[in-house]
Amino acid sequence: MVPTLAGLEPDRQALAERRWQVLRPHVQDGVPLTQAAQDAQVPLRTAQRWLVRYRIGGLAALARPSRSDRGVRRTPQELVRLVEGLALRRPRPSVATVARQAALVAAEHRWPAPSYSTVHAIVTGLDRQLVTLAHDGPTALRDRYELVYRRQSDRPNQIWQADHTELDLLVLDADGTAARPWLSVVLDDCSRAVAGYTLFLGAPSTLNLSLALRQAIWRKTDPGWAVHGLPDVLYADHGSDFTSDHVAAVTADLHIELVHSAVARPQGRGKVERFFGTVTTELLPELPGRLVRGRPVSPARLTLPEADAALGRWVTGTYHQRIHSETGQAPQQAWLADGWLPRTPDSLEQLDLLLVQVAKPRVVHRDGIRFQGLRYLDPTDPGRLRGRASHDPLRPAGPRRDPGLPPRPVPVPGDQPRARRPGTNAQGHPDRPQRPPPGPSPQLDDRRAAVREFLPPHPAEATPAAPGQGRTEPQPARARSRLHTYLEDKA
Repeated sequence: MVPTLAGLEPDRQALAERRWQVLRPHVQDGVPLTQAAQDAQVPLRTAQRWLVRYRIGGLAALARPSRSDRGVRRTPQELVRLVEGLALRRPRPSVATVARQAALVAAEHRWPAPSYSTVHAIVTGLDRQLVTLAHDGPTALRDRYELVYRRQSDRPNQIWQADHTELDLLVLDADGTAARPWLSVVLDDCSRAVAGYTLFLGAPSTLNLSLALRQAIWRKTDPGWAVHGLPDVLYADHGSDFTSDHVAAVTADLHIELVHSAVARPQGRGKVERFFGTVTTELLPELPGRLVRGRPVSPARLTLPEADAALGRWVTGTYHQRIHSETGQAPQQAWLADGWLPRTPDSLEQLDLLLVQVAKPRVVHRDGIRFQGLRYLDPTDPGRLRGRASHDPLRPAGPRRDPGLPPRPVPVPGDQPRARRPGTNAQGHPDRPQRPPPGPSPQLDDRRAAVREFLPPHPAEATPAAPGQGRTEPQPARARSRLHTYLEDKA
């Protein structure tokens, strides 16, 4: 089969085109070959040789012919496998180290010693995915090379994404102490509009998530913030607040499908993560108390309500009104579309009852009742503690307590957090099975076997000791801390 110009590599195609520009005046316009070669500053003998090759094979014949042994190494195959195995070791060795070790093995087996350039060509020719698997592990291989499916909702309120992040900002709490706030955001997947958010101090919890969902679902008092309603799907990660029984019950009552992303896979929540990046790069530099690499650029002057108000003004006045680079529309206008009515709850009281007014039974144990991080104990009459405690964070008067509870919490000295049983999460439910990492690579195992064949074991790959060898003497068990029931027991 006669080769064509389109079937050649790009560099060979460019070479054939350049040579054709030298011959074209002679072939098409009848210019003498001597004159054409002189104008192109090419030796006449070279131009004659190109013309003969053109008349025999066409334009493709003007390209430089490829070598018949191209891609075939004269280095012994065993030595090539050894070099590849050495390059795939942990920690990553330098090319010079690999070349020295390969030269020692080659001299021992009477093979031709490979040059530095040969070793460098072998190392740089390794597959990038194989190198990533060997040096960084299966998780890095998955994050760098696994295909990502970019999902896009067809209409507003079809999918909402929810997530938390700790802001690079310092605010003043009630005591005037600087602290980093957390931000919970509910984002519409189709329009990229913010449906609701909560700015708070302390770790994320189901309560803070419920407050963000309450703002997202119900109608806002600001006429410039129209996003509200009930979504079809709530997409979140595997945080303890998103996997709690309360959130599962709320989404079921509101007819919302709760979907969790894959464990340790932030690529599935790219839209809300991108919003967090926008807040970090655009809003936070304008506020006092910003943190750069963990250090404050300016002293904290904003309180939590002031920071919340600044974030709200930026969301409604800047983020919702400008054109989004991905959708080509402003988030507010994209959510409004051509006009539609979202699905909403019957009343705000019903929404509050589902989201934040939760009554849970408190079981009496020997150490009292745990509630909101405190412990309640009545040493004289434990039976008084039986009942149900209801907590409504929207009431300014504070949480309601069962009348049978003591008026104030009694701290218990020596109180230790309850240990989590193996195989369960923070709520005591069985852990969800995680997706297994990619299996071992046959190519990586083959290269490692070649290294073990020619060299002594590497310290990082030492064979574990056999049973019964290298055992250490058992350490005496630590004395367990005793739970003190009364304050006098501490003495």
